[in-house]
Amino acid sequence: MKKSSLNIPNTLSIIRCLLVPVFVAALLFMRDMGIWGYIVPALVYILTGLTDMLDGKIARKYNLVTDFGKFIDPLADKFMVLSSMIAILVWMLLRGETTLALVFVWVVLIILLRELGVTSLRLVVAGKSGIVVAASMLGKIKTVSQMVGTVAIIVEPLFVLPIFTEYHILSYFCMAVMAFTTIFSGLDYLKAYMPHIDSNK
Repeated sequence: MKKSSLNIPNTLSIIRCLLVPVFVAALLFMRDMGIWGYIVPALVYILTGLTDMLDGKIARKYNLVTDFGKFIDPLADKFMVLSSMIAILVWMLLRGETTLALVFVWVVLIILLRELGVTSLRLVVAGKSGIVVAASMLGKIKTVSQMVGTVAIIVEPLFVLPIFTEYHILSYFCMAVMAFTTIFSGLDYLKAYMPHIDSNK
């Protein structure tokens, strides 16, 4: 029996794609709505992240892996990560947090370069040797750190202590963790799969 392209995992991936613009809109257009301007985008992002956690597990557990799923899942992941990072950067600038934004732009750059590098590596290795570049433990830790860090950055203004509202200690800490895990997960992929690439061909 042929597997349906629109099975549960693939439907979750499509929902993730659709939730990304909802998150961006909520973050940017609700920023002057008090507490709800922080809670709503955070909840939408958490829901988006849950679809990311569930689709792959369901696909593997129930043998629902399809060619469409192999295409839409990583596309939805990149869509979610890069769109949310850029949206948060704009959100910081709109709120007048210039210093915070100047630091965060480097985190966004690191994440962007890492995603481009690993995606290119996956394509080359899979095309040349047929090896599937699976997510490593560091890659999974990187994903979790980005998700948790994103939510923490969004809700930090709700904490009334000056160390959070004025000095953004939680945001800076999360940025450092995100950058650290992104760099080392990228290096881990390079170390594991670069030997499969022949530079002379």
